Amino acid sequence: MDSWLSIKYNFMPQLIKDSASLGEVLHEWSILEYEQHERNKAWYVIMGVLGISLIVYALLTGNFLFALIIVLFSIILFLQSHQTPNNVLFQITDLGVVVGSRFYAYTELKNFYVVYNPPEVKNLFISSKSSWQPLLRIPLLDKNPVEVKYSLREFLTEDLEKEDEPMSEKIGRNWRLH
Repeated sequence: MDSWLSIKYNFMPQLIKDSASLGEVLHEWSILEYEQHERNKAWYVIMGVLGISLIVYALLTGNFLFALIIVLFSIILFLQSHQTPNNVLFQITDLGVVVGSRFYAYTELKNFYVVYNPPEVKNLFISSKSSWQPLLRIPLLDKNPVEVKYSLREFLTEDLEKEDEPMSEKIGRNWRLH
């Protein structure tokens, strides 16, 4: 049982302890925990009508789980829009990547790619070897993408086939959901 746990959790990011050695910092900047979008009253009205319509549809078709998911999604969006995101430290070191209080060793990471289409999209995407870990999206802000790519290429392979952001990111940005 212990060996199964060590295999299963081998690809989990580690919580950083004060005494942890994270390696030499190559790049470092502060990012927001999530994007804070400006939403006007029309956005809330449209999303409210859409949410209520989906809940009515779910109830009429007997899909109560879908109705519950829509209600929970609405609550999360409402709560998120009424708080400010925290600043999170992001670092690229010679041993791994630090996002806030989490450390991702390069052995846990699969590859990376950069989508740089200013002013809308300037993001670094890092994928994990574990299918349980989400794709990390790191805003580049004012960082030079060529320097970041050059540093990461020493430790990870760059996925040159991916030239665009994932569809979920496009939808989230265009509909101001995250």
